[in-house]
Amino acid sequence: MRFMFLGDVVGRAGRKAVLDALPKLRVKYALDFVVVNGENAAGGFGITEAITEELLDAGADCVTLGNHAFDQKDTLVFIERQPKLIRPLNFPKGTPGRGAGLYKARNGAEVLVINALGRIFMTELDCPFRAIDAEITACKLKKGADAIFIDFHAEATSEKQGLAYFLDGRVSGVAGTHTHSPTSDYRVLPHGTAYQSDVGMCGDYNSIIGMDTDEPVNRFITRIPRGRFEPAEGPATVCGLCIDIDDKTGLATRTEAIRIGGVLSPAEPRMWATA
Repeated sequence: MRFMFLGDVVGRAGRKAVLDALPKLRVKYALDFVVVNGENAAGGFGITEAITEELLDAGADCVTLGNHAFDQKDTLVFIERQPKLIRPLNFPKGTPGRGAGLYKARNGAEVLVINALGRIFMTELDCPFRAIDAEITACKLKKGADAIFIDFHAEATSEKQGLAYFLDGRVSGVAGTHTHSPTSDYRVLPHGTAYQSDVGMCGDYNSIIGMDTDEPVNRFITRIPRGRFEPAEGPATVCGLCIDIDDKTGLATRTEAIRIGGVLSPAEPRMWATA
């Protein structure tokens, strides 16, 4: 299975870049399944139903969220009618929406996608380790699902690495989101789980984690808010992680980063370069 995950879509610039690139990427690399994190897609804070549908129409098989999941208050309502929109699994019981979904890939495989929030330097929620463990125990790799992917939306690299090693050999991939800066540690772990500490954002990197620089710099210096954070609107880089998943085992055989456009150095999955 050819799997692609695109990191946090930030604002209009990130949306445009993803909407332009994703249909072409699906064809160029014959992708079987695509997940997109959309938690910053609406002006940098949350997502709307219209944007959700745009991302799905462009080629995403499901859209994950994060700590800004409900910044757009309408999400509390429309998330219930959007089965391909996933909020973090470890929100308290009774939170609208779902934290995991089982979806059919273009090659016919069943893919379990789970979204979870970290707890270090973030709002304390239920334990993501236990929540994910319960989910994949109920729907085990190659018994309930042909592939399992985790979008772990967390601040601390140590927590992301800890989760990855906790799940190594039981899921196809664990990818970090939230920090908006792509790391170079993408690899397949010893027992067959693809991993990257943070896949980066889909947004303008001439910014401070996707936001126009003036207001963040002002707050660092004065500690006094002068205005709203606004997404940077320059040329965006599409950043993500590509995973080759063995159809027999559901585990990763290879993984590489993808970076397209904007100001970051470009990268393409060489393992699929002949597609």
